[in-house]
Amino acid sequence: MSWFSRAPAQKNDHARQLVARGALLLDVRTPVEYSGGHIEGALNIPVQELGKRVSELGPPSRPVVVYCRSGGRSCAAAEILSKAGYEVVDVGGMSAY
Repeated sequence: MSWFSRAPAQKNDHARQLVARGALLLDVRTPVEYSGGHIEGALNIPVQELGKRVSELGPPSRPVVVYCRSGGRSCAAAEILSKAGYEVVDVGGMSAY
């Protein structure tokens, strides 16, 4: 069963712990935004391309922690990933991580 949750902005310890244990950190902003600064180790797949590129994430057994600039795109990405069978934690905006 897949699920996703929006991690509270002040309490993203769970998301950081998941990444430390091997979860995929996914930045769903544009390549230009990503190149301007991102969280170290994050994979960049813009939310507009995510549906076609889900296979690049590996198996759904690997949790995904997703973020964007302010939370709108990460929420949309979390829904796409959840429907594809991934366990997703939506951090929202990058600054919340």
